[in-house]
Amino acid sequence: MLSNNDVCILINDAIKRNETVVLACKCTVAYSGRAESYLEKGDRTIIIKGDHTLLVHQPFGNAAINYMKPDSSHQIFAEEKKILLKSSNTLQKEQMEIKIEKLYFFNSHKLEDGQTIVVTGTEEDMSRMLYENPHLIEEGFTPVSQEEQTKYGFIDVFGTDKNGNLIVVECKRYCAELSAVTQLRRYVEKIQESKGVKNVRGILAAPKITPNAEKMLTDWGYSFVAVQPPKYYEKFDKHQTNLSEFTAFGGSHGQIQ
Repeated sequence: MLSNNDVCILINDAIKRNETVVLACKCTVAYSGRAESYLEKGDRTIIIKGDHTLLVHQPFGNAAINYMKPDSSHQIFAEEKKILLKSSNTLQKEQMEIKIEKLYFFNSHKLEDGQTIVVTGTEEDMSRMLYENPHLIEEGFTPVSQEEQTKYGFIDVFGTDKNGNLIVVECKRYCAELSAVTQLRRYVEKIQESKGVKNVRGILAAPKITPNAEKMLTDWGYSFVAVQPPKYYEKFDKHQTNLSEFTAFGGSHGQIQ
């Protein structure tokens, strides 16, 4: 079994090698910098990344309860029966002190990742999908262009209906609100002005719309079409067996007493 002093030596060496260090512990957290805060004793997960970012996570939720920015310095000490982790960032004028009463486990490893995330289901993806599948707007809709530029921005999809009327389609990947309706109106009015025609239809395409936005949309003579953004990487199948129906296999975990 490792002593607190041995643990501190291993973690300090890992930090010097720019490894990612993960530890779970019972601790208090005192911070001074962006503001001043103190977190009473509780179980936390602490992550020190290779760029010396530090994150403090509670057992639930996806956001860190506190953090230190990249290029911070970290030093861990054995102090009587406790372990003290001190972090500072001179440039940002930040300091954090974590007093560890009990260390449950820790690990470290050199991690490499040079990839960038590819986001799908954006409004640009939606406009492309509608341009390539115009029937999702309505039968007889003929797209003319994507990202049609106006004084107020770019129209997502621009085209004509089966009667030859111009149509402006504004896409929103989330619930459409009042701001989306006013944006659509600006585009419609700009097309009316630039093309010299009065009869220009406005269509708002989104997964859903708020009641107030729908009323405004109707009052101005525009339409709403429920459209889900494309999800190219979605693997979920609503008919698949729930994980709870499978037998759970237990695993062993290292523990520091």
